[in-house]
Amino acid sequence: MSNQNISFTATQASVLSTSKVLKNTYALLSMTLLFSAVMAGVSVAMNPPQFTGIVTSLIAMALLWFVLPKTANSSKGLYVVFAVTGLLGFGLGPILNAYLHTGNGGQIIMTALGGTGIIFLALSAYALTTRRDFSFMGGMLMVGMIVILIAALANIFLEMPALSLTISAVVILLMSGFILYDTSRIIHGGETNYIMATVSLYLSIYNIFVSLLQILGIFGNDD
Repeated sequence: MSNQNISFTATQASVLSTSKVLKNTYALLSMTLLFSAVMAGVSVAMNPPQFTGIVTSLIAMALLWFVLPKTANSSKGLYVVFAVTGLLGFGLGPILNAYLHTGNGGQIIMTALGGTGIIFLALSAYALTTRRDFSFMGGMLMVGMIVILIAALANIFLEMPALSLTISAVVILLMSGFILYDTSRIIHGGETNYIMATVSLYLSIYNIFVSLLQILGIFGNDD
């Protein structure tokens, strides 16, 4: 077999592998988003206390940091992913209930949900269609996340509405960048584990939705 044939075969195998990762990622992402939505609905019906979101987020973070890296290459990783997305979805219950008890809260929630879907679909379509390599954004996105984390911690004590609004807007921009970055990594073979890819995309979608909800709540609340 000539070197040219070997190269072609290797390229073809790489393309097939990438397509498989992409297909599995979007299939798992769809299921986790649906499961998360169901858990959010359960939480709304149960009406748990306000601190529920903090507790579920901390547990989800612990699973992401300490459990998922050890299980991502096995079927156990799927259980961890559904546990994480279920916890985060359940934690949205108190937030959603707070909006539902306002005059136009339902409209705000649906607008945030629709906006999140549009942002994700548009960015994913752009990355898949153009097949551009967005790996150069990795460093900038991480720096942005550190800055936002510091600003969010500072605002716990400052309690400045304008800063909260700015943080939410920047989070949307950063998560949009992560969607391009993560999708590009899958396309170009930088991410070969569909479980890890799913978690990354889910977290971006989750944060965009929460941030949009906060922004729309500030500008669209009639109360």
